Amino acid sequence: MTRSLLALCAVLLAQPAAAALPRSADLTLDAANGLAGAAIAACRTQGRAIVVAIVDRGGNLVAVQRADGVGPHNTEASRRKAYTSLSTRSATLELARNTAAAPDVRNLATLPELLLLGGGVPLRAQGEVVGAIGVAGGGGAVNDHACALAAIAAHPEFEQARTN
Repeated sequence: MTRSLLALCAVLLAQPAAAALPRSADLTLDAANGLAGAAIAACRTQGRAIVVAIVDRGGNLVAVQRADGVGPHNTEASRRKAYTSLSTRSATLELARNTAAAPDVRNLATLPELLLLGGGVPLRAQGEVVGAIGVAGGGGAVNDHACALAAIAAHPEFEQARTN
């Protein structure tokens, strides 16, 4: 009897704690690798070679893929673009343009981890940011941004990003 009463109390006490924890979508390794592959494929069709990095909601690197012949600096650039996009919850192309036009946000460029170059796009699923993709080495910010958008468009589990 005492054991049953203790078990019942444990179940009842655990319910509010479990209910208080939010459920959220997570970025999986399979999804990250799929996005990276889609970005590389999209750029390859345009004759461009890139590096792509995918970070999760905590800014942790989940996947990085580099096409042949891409300069080594692009690996870190892709990671920083993804991190910047995640941190600001905006596309880095848009962020770079807004920063150039607004003196009060230019200080963002002085933060060591942020990279204000196009190619970073947040990944949204079920209405929330679950990570970000960063592309570098595609011949300019607009090209990098386009390859990131193409990767997202190829994966219906992610909400389509704005195409500004």
